[in-house]
Amino acid sequence: MTRRLLLSYLSLTLLVLLGLEVPLGYFYARGEISRFTGDGRQSAELLAQALEVRVEQRAATDIPVLVTDFVNDSGAHVIVVDGTGKVIADSDTATADGTDLSGDPDIAAALRDRALSTTREDRVVQGDAFTVTVPASSGSTVRCVVRVSYPVAPVTTKIRGIWTTLALIGLGVLIAVAAIAFALARWVTGPVRALEAATAELAEGRLNAPPTTSQGPPELRRLASTFSRTAARLQHLLQAQRAFASEASHQLKTPLTALRLRLENFEPYLDPRAHDSLDEAVGEVERLGRMVHGLLALARLENSATAPEATDLDAVVADRATTWTAFAAETCVEIVVTGEPGGQVWAVPGALEQIIDNLLSNALRVAPPGTSITLATRHTGGGRTAAVELHVMDQGPGMTGAERERAFDRFWRAADSYHEGTGLGLPVVRQLTRAGGGDVVLATAPGGGLDAVVRLRMAGGRTGHGTGRHHPDPAAREEWVSAY
Repeated sequence: MTRRLLLSYLSLTLLVLLGLEVPLGYFYARGEISRFTGDGRQSAELLAQALEVRVEQRAATDIPVLVTDFVNDSGAHVIVVDGTGKVIADSDTATADGTDLSGDPDIAAALRDRALSTTREDRVVQGDAFTVTVPASSGSTVRCVVRVSYPVAPVTTKIRGIWTTLALIGLGVLIAVAAIAFALARWVTGPVRALEAATAELAEGRLNAPPTTSQGPPELRRLASTFSRTAARLQHLLQAQRAFASEASHQLKTPLTALRLRLENFEPYLDPRAHDSLDEAVGEVERLGRMVHGLLALARLENSATAPEATDLDAVVADRATTWTAFAAETCVEIVVTGEPGGQVWAVPGALEQIIDNLLSNALRVAPPGTSITLATRHTGGGRTAAVELHVMDQGPGMTGAERERAFDRFWRAADSYHEGTGLGLPVVRQLTRAGGGDVVLATAPGGGLDAVVRLRMAGGRTGHGTGRHHPDPAAREEWVSAY
């Protein structure tokens, strides 16, 4: 913004300078040229009048003296011819006396009593010259012709000098305006920069340095004050929400546990026909407990600002597969790990374990006995968009397209769902995945069943190991996410 304001001020100043200095320089140059040519014609005519008298009085010896005095005063080149066009004097003595110049266009015109002026190259003045050819006549009789060539270089140098002066003045004005405009732009944009920094902090869930309300234009000071009040209100609401979610979840755990124990203690005293209802009640209490646990997990995720770090995907997959193999064996389900090495990926600390646990838990609920759950990894993209896909595929009934679209909604369950679930597992998976800059989608597995595809951005080489912390480039992260 500072640069744009500075360019605006300089552009406006440059436009004003051009509107003032260009016409000024143009009219000055025209005036100098007009003055130069007018003075040249007048001087040539005065010399012609003086020489006419000398020619008429046949005082030929006085002609070179007059020409020499004129040349000394003006620095011009003078040639005088008589009424027939023959040279009678040359200030440079380059043309011999008696040379016939009546064939020259300007001399011929002057012999017909017509004065001419033009600009042409003159070897005596060594450059362009303003040449004036005037007749010295008495009545209709032309007694002599005077050709005076004035060097143009002095007036050209003078005009260039004024243009240079105007350019230097304009440059000085631009530098002064640039300095003033830069200070003004910094003063105007200072509160905006402070607001930007405060907004970035607030987006991370904290505001350690509220924007100042004592600098900048009054409008921006009022904006900073309003932002500070809004940020304080938001922080208060976020803290209240975080406290409520945590406290409510913790407070609910104890009565739910006590309720489950009381229900289980009723079993010896109930009629055997009521045992099924008791089991269902205990199951609902357990599901409510899992739901509370899931809500607490979501609340922690939404209120945390943990930065992603490089995580070894292969090690996590192998560890979780080993852990879940024992649970899968109880339902005669096999867990298979396949695919190419995943390497290092970006993930929030501990997120990969929770993602795989939730997906395996969901898969085990729907996997028929004697089937398998496959954990497969493969690489996609390249360069800044290089990613690793983790596929968790089961051989269960799968989902329709509409169901897959709604599966990530909180508390959503399929209408014909026959397994116990809270509707929070997949929302937790999506929240954890996106916290690390990735994404998760559901697809149909080959041969039926569901394929949960977790896309994770690569953090290093495809076969690298280790858990060193490196924060991903935000621009590359946005480019990678937009690719999906």
